[in-house]
Amino acid sequence: FILLGIGYLMMVTGTLNMEDMHNQLLRMADLNEHRTVLVAFAFLVVGLSLKMALYPLHMWLPKAYTYAPSAVSALLAATATKVGVYMAFRFLFGIFGVGFSFYAMPSHLILLAMASLGIVFSSLSAIRQTNAKSLLAYSSVGQIGYIVAGFSLANPNGVAGSIVHIFNHAVTKGGMFMALGAVAYRVGGTDLRDLRGLGKKMPLTMAALALGGLGLIGMPLTAGFVSKWYLVKGAFDAGMWGLAVVVLFGSLLALVYVWRLIEAIYFQEPEGRSAEATEAPLSMLIPIWILIGMSLYFGVDATFTGETAMRAANGLLGGAP
Repeated sequence: FILLGIGYLMMVTGTLNMEDMHNQLLRMADLNEHRTVLVAFAFLVVGLSLKMALYPLHMWLPKAYTYAPSAVSALLAATATKVGVYMAFRFLFGIFGVGFSFYAMPSHLILLAMASLGIVFSSLSAIRQTNAKSLLAYSSVGQIGYIVAGFSLANPNGVAGSIVHIFNHAVTKGGMFMALGAVAYRVGGTDLRDLRGLGKKMPLTMAALALGGLGLIGMPLTAGFVSKWYLVKGAFDAGMWGLAVVVLFGSLLALVYVWRLIEAIYFQEPEGRSAEATEAPLSMLIPIWILIGMSLYFGVDATFTGETAMRAANGLLGGAP
C-alpha cells in the first residue's frame, strides 16, 4: 500500500524528493479533485494504518508481540509501530500538508473514529487476556489510538500530546516487556498464573512492572499522565468533548487490566515454578529500571519532553500558536 501510494505520487510530481513533492503539490489547483493524488493519499493512509497497527488493522500485532522472544517484544513495543507514526507525520504533514490531510479530506474524522474504537475495544480485549505479554500487546494497540487521535486533531496541544506519548509509551512499554522477559527467564512463562506471588520472589522486577502499569493508566507523576493531559487539552481546543471522554474511559479500562497484573503479582500465592523463582540478575534489572525510571522522571518533570514536543508540533502545523 505504501509503495503504491509513493508510486502514484511520483507519477504526479515526477520526483521522490519529499520537499519537492510537497512543493509540486502546492502548485496544483484543486488538489482534492485530482484523482491520482486522492488514490495515492488513500493507499498511504491505509498502508500507514497497517504499519501503525491502528484498529481495526491491528491483527498482526498481538501475536507478533506475544510469540516473539521477550527481547524482540521489547524492541517491537518500543520502536516498531512508532516508525509508522513517524512516517505518518512525514507524509500527512510534510508532503500533503495540514490543509489537505485534515481539512480538505475527511481523513481526520476517519482516523479519530478508528483511534477511539481502538482505545476502547483493544483495552476490552486486553482485559480478557490470560497471558501477560498478550495483555500488553492489546494495550499497545490502544496506546497507538491515543497517538493517532492526538495528531488527527491537527492543533498544537493534540500534536504535542501525540509526540510526547510516542516517547512515553516507548520507555514504559519497553520496560514492562523487559520485566516480563525477566519473568520468562526465571519462571519459564508469562501467563498470569506464572506471575502469582512474584511480588515476594522478584520484588524489584515486579515493582518495575507495576510502576509501568501505572504509567499506562496515566496516573499523576507518571509520564503517561503528561501525554494524556496534552491530549485532553487538544480535544477541548478542538471542541471534541467526546474524545476527551474516550481518553478518560480508556484510562479506566487500563486500570482494570493493570489491576489484573497487580492482583496476580501481589495478592495471590506463588505455585509451581513461581514458588521457586529468584530475583532477576543485575544485568536485566539495570536496563529495566533505566526505562521505568525515565517514565517516572518525565512524569515529575516534563519540561524537556513537553517543550520539545510543542516546538515540533508548531513546526508541523506551520508555526501555529
